[in-house]
Amino acid sequence: MRRQAQHMAPWAAYCLVGLGTLIMLAPFYFMFVFATHSRSEIFSLPPPMWFGDDLANNLAILTKRLPFWRNLGWSLYVGIASTLLTLLFCSMGGYAFAMFEFRFKKALFALVMGTMLLPSFMNMIPSFMIMDLLGWIDQPRALYIPGAASAFGIFLMRQFVGSAIPRELVEAARMDGCSELGIYARIVLPLLKPALGTLGLITFIASWNNFIGPLVVMRSPDMYTLPLALRSLQSPVDTEWGALMAGSAIATLPLIVLFVLCSKQLISGLTVGAVK
Repeated sequence: MRRQAQHMAPWAAYCLVGLGTLIMLAPFYFMFVFATHSRSEIFSLPPPMWFGDDLANNLAILTKRLPFWRNLGWSLYVGIASTLLTLLFCSMGGYAFAMFEFRFKKALFALVMGTMLLPSFMNMIPSFMIMDLLGWIDQPRALYIPGAASAFGIFLMRQFVGSAIPRELVEAARMDGCSELGIYARIVLPLLKPALGTLGLITFIASWNNFIGPLVVMRSPDMYTLPLALRSLQSPVDTEWGALMAGSAIATLPLIVLFVLCSKQLISGLTVGAVK
């Protein structure tokens, strides 16, 4: 019986993981199914379990009520700009904290890490006041410039640089006459590719799903990103749930494709340097 129990244990674990996977994937499946049905069909009993033929109609309603493709373009622009700026500034900050010695280094790094303890809602009013002072209200730059040097990104880059880049390599480049900018561009950045890929993926997903930021600084529907634009479709009276599900499905597709293509990169980048 003991041998039989040992033989059945892996199958029980597989069944448990499979059940958990089905539960987690069910909302995504029904989102794509409901995107092809009308509002009356969605609320019918029992609800539809397979795809329908109202996708074109839902997309027509979506584009009639929203400048949807413009909102999609703004989301792409903000996500790409936020990712590129975060990779640049966080890699510089992480490299500086890992390889340079300067006054108040530990205090400054502790201050950077301390910002991670602040709840995000505490930044809403100060962020709005600063963006209003700069004249950035209703401007996309207000969504990607303030968070370009994130504390998490600096921490991730510092840990990776400290564990994966030998200090002797940097010192040898300095002795050969390479400038600090040249060391960063020619030596550090190529070795940072796993961590850069991980941070880029996390940053893009966070920017794509950001709802609070656009809610605080964006005013006109033409400048909304997708999360805020889709939320504006909801109303207490006549929400077109089929159109809303169609927009949500389109907004989810890039993240699904990105995660499928880069999941190994994400896992390897988070685990590299965990054990020295």
